[in-house]
Amino acid sequence: MIVGRMAATPLPEREHLTICFAHVAYRLGERFALRNTGIRCFELRTLHELEARIGAADVLVVSGLWRNELLDRAKSLRFIQSISAGTDQYAREALRARGIRLASAQGANEGAVAEHAMALMLALARQLPQARDNQARRHWRAMISDPALREDELAGKTLLIVGLGRIGSRLAALASGFGMRVIATKRNPAVAADAAELVAAQDRLLELLPQADFAALTCPLTPQTELLFGAAAFAQALGVPGQCRARPGGRRAGADPGAAGRADCRGGARLLLGRAAAGGFTAVDVSQRAGHPA
Repeated sequence: MIVGRMAATPLPEREHLTICFAHVAYRLGERFALRNTGIRCFELRTLHELEARIGAADVLVVSGLWRNELLDRAKSLRFIQSISAGTDQYAREALRARGIRLASAQGANEGAVAEHAMALMLALARQLPQARDNQARRHWRAMISDPALREDELAGKTLLIVGLGRIGSRLAALASGFGMRVIATKRNPAVAADAAELVAAQDRLLELLPQADFAALTCPLTPQTELLFGAAAFAQALGVPGQCRARPGGRRAGADPGAAGRADCRGGARLLLGRAAAGGFTAVDVSQRAGHPA
């Protein structure tokens, strides 16, 4: 997906084109070489290497290693392919001024992130973290008489998806397969209205939250969605603020780091909230182990 409208500088002819693949772990250059295109390319693993060699690149395939300060060294750069869906880390005006096009990988990780969200919901419902810890301690837990404290099933539970785009729609389909009731908010509810039992405008978020056993934030980072899930949303979801057990997750979700539980999860929304046994919510960052580029 090309981001924005830019007066782009043309790329060199194929025989003069050079592509730089920059990622701390992904073996992008190796995969590209298997295509036998004949196009020159090189692969880097560190920011130090990128700073030293970006001047030779006409095309840069990158994600977490990007720094806007690199533009001063990127004299030949004409095209950036971000391997993440989010592109908020790129200084678009500076790119536009230099005639550098920017493309995102929107949709590339929808399956991985949606499946990971399902795995996390199953883990919360079936109390897998506790089972793992008990196994490590060689502890055989006694039977629990209180149904509210025992393992539960996803069937019949309600999932609220905030942002019904590619990831959200994929997650809705998977959750429906588990027998969950799926409701959602979307900027334009008329689009993908059949993807969930109820699709409402974003301004109904606080109204819908009390119905949810799980809430997944899968909306893109925009000025309108940044810090979308703030103190009021936490309070509405929990009944009373301050009962959210949260795992910091970087910049992937539109949650206010000053809200209940100190969920430090600003960004392009990959936060999953789930009701835990004995009340409250647990918050985990879906993107960190779901194929989402660092």
